[in-house]
Amino acid sequence: MAQNNHSAPARYGWFTQVALAFRREWTMIFNDVGVMLFFIALPLMYPVIYTLIYNPEVVRDLPLAIVDNSRTEMSRELIRRIDASPSASVYQYCTDMAEARHLFGNNEVSGIIEIPSDYEKNIVSGKQATVPFYGEVSLLLRYRALLSTLTDVQLVTAEDLSASKIAQTGLASTGLGGLPIENHNNFLGDPGQGFASFIMPGIIILILQQSMVLGICFIGGTARERRRKFFGTDPLALDGLSASATVLGKALTYVIFYIPMTIYVVRFIPEMFNLPHQGAVIDYLLFLFPMLVASAFFGQTVQILCKERESAFIVVVFTSVAFLFLSGLTWPRYAMNDFWLWISDLVPATWGVEGFIRINSNGASLAESSRPFIALWIQSAVYFCTAVWVTAYIRRRSIRKYGPLPSDASTITSD
Repeated sequence: MAQNNHSAPARYGWFTQVALAFRREWTMIFNDVGVMLFFIALPLMYPVIYTLIYNPEVVRDLPLAIVDNSRTEMSRELIRRIDASPSASVYQYCTDMAEARHLFGNNEVSGIIEIPSDYEKNIVSGKQATVPFYGEVSLLLRYRALLSTLTDVQLVTAEDLSASKIAQTGLASTGLGGLPIENHNNFLGDPGQGFASFIMPGIIILILQQSMVLGICFIGGTARERRRKFFGTDPLALDGLSASATVLGKALTYVIFYIPMTIYVVRFIPEMFNLPHQGAVIDYLLFLFPMLVASAFFGQTVQILCKERESAFIVVVFTSVAFLFLSGLTWPRYAMNDFWLWISDLVPATWGVEGFIRINSNGASLAESSRPFIALWIQSAVYFCTAVWVTAYIRRRSIRKYGPLPSDASTITSD
C-alpha cells in the first residue's frame, strides 16, 4: 500500500540513518541501468580502449627523404647512422628539394633532411656544419621521435670528430677523447619513452573520478526530475534523514562500489599492457582511498548543476577536458598561473594523478606522497560540508518551488 514515509526515518539515530541511506542508495544503483553503465562498464572498458589507442607506444622506421648535396664520405656516414636508428629509415634519395617536397606532399615521407654541399668542408675546416631538417607536426609523436634521433646522431658524430682531432694531436694515449660531458637520457617512470606509459597512469585516475561523478550526477538529475513530478519530494528517497547522514551513506555506497573497480584499473590494467607499476600495491591503494572519498563528496556537490538526467553528460563531458589539462599531464602545474593552479587544486583527480604517478611510476612510498595524500583528506572534509549544504538546499528549494504535497495525494515508497 502506498504511504507517505518521508518523515518516518527521523526517529532513528544518526548512524542508523547513515545505514538506511547506504541501503537505499545501493538499491537505487542496481535499479538504474544507466548508472550501472557508468559505474561498471565505463571503468572496465575505457582504460582498455584508451591503452589500445595509444599502442604501439613508440613509432619506428619513419620514412625520410634525403637530399645529399655534399655526396662525400662524411655525408654518407651521417645518412648511414640515421638509417641505422630505430626511429628513422631512409625512404628515398632525392636529387633536389623539389623531388623531396613532392614525396612530402604526398605523405610518402615524414620528413626531409637536406645536407648542404659544404657539409664536409665546414667540418674539416673547423667551422660549424648545419643540416636542415623539415618535419611535419600533425602527429607530435613522429616529430619527437625524429628530432630525438637526429639529436642523438648529432651527439655521436660530434664525439667521433672530437676523438679524431685529439688523436691527430698525439694525445690519444692519455685517455682523452669524446665529448667533455656525456649525454645520457634517463626517463623516470617511462624507461621505454612510450606515450601510453607516460599518459595512461594519469588517465586511469581521471576515469575513476569522472565515471563516479557522472553516475552520481545521473542519480541526482533523476531525483530532481522526480521532485518536480511529486510536488517537491522524491518518493524513492528518504527525505526524513538528516542531510549529513544522507551524504555520508551515499558516499559509503559509492566508495565501496568503486573499490573493486579501482583495484582492476590501477593493478590489472598496467599488468595487462605492461605499463609502469614500480610502487608497492598497498601504498597506491591506500593513497587512492581518500581520492574515492573526495570524489564521492565532490560528485554530490556538483550534482546541484544537474536539473535533469541528461544534464550529467553536459557537466561531466565539459569538465573532463578541463580536468585533464588541470591535472598537469599535458601541461606542468608549475607553469600555470596562480588562478589555474588554485582551480586545479580543487579537483580530486589533480592530487590523485600526482600521488599515483609518484608511487606507481616512480616507486615512491606513501610517506613520500604525503602532500597529495593530505590534500585529498582535506578535500574530503570540505566537499562533505558542501555536499551536505547542496542536499539540504535541493530539498528546501524543491518544496518551495513546487509546493507542498496535496493532502489527498500519496507518495510511493520503494523497498
